[in-house]
Amino acid sequence: MAKVPSSVIAAGGLVGGYGVARWTRKRQLGGAVLAVAGAAAAQQWRRQAGGAAAGALTAAYVAAFAGSHPLAKKVGAWPSVFGVAGAVALASWAVADRRADRAGRVRHGFRRGR
Repeated sequence: MAKVPSSVIAAGGLVGGYGVARWTRKRQLGGAVLAVAGAAAAQQWRRQAGGAAAGALTAAYVAAFAGSHPLAKKVGAWPSVFGVAGAVALASWAVADRRADRAGRVRHGFRRGR
């Protein structure tokens, strides 16, 4: 089974959490989606990049969630959620997923330039 990149899990948690909260009108349910995805991403970040990086990315995830609220007052709810989700996905890819992808290619003999 293919592993889902942590960047996709984190972005999906932010977008999915908001979507669930909005469509069900139950903020707690959206918060549960956000928390489960955040925990799954944090576990993967720790495994791929270590504890310090996982802590920093988890802080970015929480800050993105918190920052989306004031940003939504300026640009709208969905653009805000997509913007912060994209930022977290990019950070996650740069810190954890890219490193894991590079290690997998080298381990399996797929280096660039070959």
